[in-house]
Amino acid sequence: MRLTVDHTSTYTYESGVGYALQQVRKRPLNLASQSILSWDLVLEGARRETGYTDHHGNLVDLILVESDTPSVSVSVRGEVETHDTSGVTGGHRQLVPLWLYRRPTPLTAPAKNLRALVSGIGASETADVGVLHELMAEIAARIRYEKDQTDSRTTAEQALEAGQGVCQDHAHVFIAAARLLGYPARYVSGYLMMTDRIEQEAGHAWAEAWVDGLGWTGFDVSNGICPDARYIQIATGLDYDDAAPIRGLVYGAGDENLVVSIQVQQ
Repeated sequence: MRLTVDHTSTYTYESGVGYALQQVRKRPLNLASQSILSWDLVLEGARRETGYTDHHGNLVDLILVESDTPSVSVSVRGEVETHDTSGVTGGHRQLVPLWLYRRPTPLTAPAKNLRALVSGIGASETADVGVLHELMAEIAARIRYEKDQTDSRTTAEQALEAGQGVCQDHAHVFIAAARLLGYPARYVSGYLMMTDRIEQEAGHAWAEAWVDGLGWTGFDVSNGICPDARYIQIATGLDYDDAAPIRGLVYGAGDENLVVSIQVQQ
């Protein structure tokens, strides 16, 4: 399937920016599940200082916002040939070892609710993939998809206790639970082509777990499936903070307003 993406994030500031340095993770990699045909980054009100690959293997553009800039626009436009691999994206090519992905983070730290969630998972001694599908279904049953109830700082434990959240929360809970079960797990940010619309309010997020004999395998709790040809992977990490599309430092800007425009279509 050939997908096109047009994603623009526009930031406006109450007062001119004194200084801002941002990491932009909006460039996809060639994987078993996707081949990049074209991809461009366009900046307004900022300039690209350098680019590098981080320790999770993500392509990062470091951008500097010019002093006294009232607004900044970061746009990506590209075309990707996707392949249905049943969620399997391949082997471990990152600089960090697999065991790092068993480490909890502040957003995925387990507590009583997460430990209770996994207590009955895998009791029938099914294969790894079966255990992880069981986990995905259990999380979907416990956390209703509901917008505007959580934010980027909501932890997995908080989302599970609230019983509602969005794809980011589903991913964090899956990651935390999979780690408790002994699987390396990571957060994935990217895009999903929806069947009922082209315009979207935000990008998408899901989780991947390491399955011996398969490699990194994706699980999208929000949609109850392993990613297929409608998905484009952009960045991965231990949690949202490692894979956020834009993250960095802003000084002297006052209040910030963000408007996002995303189109994903075949």
